[in-house]
Amino acid sequence: MEEKAESISDGLHPATWVDQYGDYLFRYAVSRLRNSEAAEEVVQETFVAALKHVEQYEGKGVERAWLLGILKRKIIDFIRARNRTSTLMEADSNDISQTLFDRNGNWQKENAAVIQRPLDSLEREEFWRILHACLESLPLKQADVFVLREMDHQKTEVICKELEISASNLWVLLYRARLHLSHCMKARWQQDFIS
Repeated sequence: MEEKAESISDGLHPATWVDQYGDYLFRYAVSRLRNSEAAEEVVQETFVAALKHVEQYEGKGVERAWLLGILKRKIIDFIRARNRTSTLMEADSNDISQTLFDRNGNWQKENAAVIQRPLDSLEREEFWRILHACLESLPLKQADVFVLREMDHQKTEVICKELEISASNLWVLLYRARLHLSHCMKARWQQDFIS
């Protein structure tokens, strides 16, 4: 018990975590899980895990980054558990021209440029709003692999290990997710500008 008190006095302030970092961690979790109840759960698990392992904080970096690292692990654990209990739903397999992704499954350069333009914040906000809405319409496993690969930039080996799937299964899920997102985003983007 004495070790934990020393670790806390060495830079961690658990009593302030919820007030200082709760909203930030919650927003991050919601953006990854697309479910506020799940986000609340993983944030709570993050705080509990941090308290249990406070002695592992080495004082390098800031509290927020340390807590975010724990949260990322909890998100992956949550996705893995959810995927074990849910069934894989088949996605629409109609072939269309890839409007958002190139042949290798990477973002089209034009789309990446739109996201990164600093002066077009309204357009960028609209893109993210539509992307998140389309992600919600995906089967969970497809959305999870897309988020881990494209938004969290996880490597294939890491995703396969964490979700306990093969590389070929990962690529099929990513293909289906990209295909669905391409349809959905094109339709929603046009709908927003027509109406």
